[in-house]
Amino acid sequence: MRYRPPQPKGSKFITPEGAERLKSELDHLWRVLRPQVTQAVQEAAAQGDRSENAEYIYGKRQLREIDRRVRFLRQRLDGMVVVDKPPSDPSRVFFGAWVKL
Repeated sequence: MRYRPPQPKGSKFITPEGAERLKSELDHLWRVLRPQVTQAVQEAAAQGDRSENAEYIYGKRQLREIDRRVRFLRQRLDGMVVVDKPPSDPSRVFFGAWVKL
């Protein structure tokens, strides 16, 4: 058996289905959810005093969380390697394989 050093935390390999899920989450956050929250923050800011405006404070917090997740997803997707075809040797276990014992 060949020794393989442990992978660093957060493997860079992903299945096509996993990559599609991450891309759709990123798209939903950026194109749907973020504009909605931005609009809500603008409406809350228009009400006046922001220091005691709970809707404004909560909206800003939501925007920070969305932006943090968007940054994470973009960095993650940039470094990903999509594994879409199995290796030629079917007797070996490979990434994304279903194994029956």
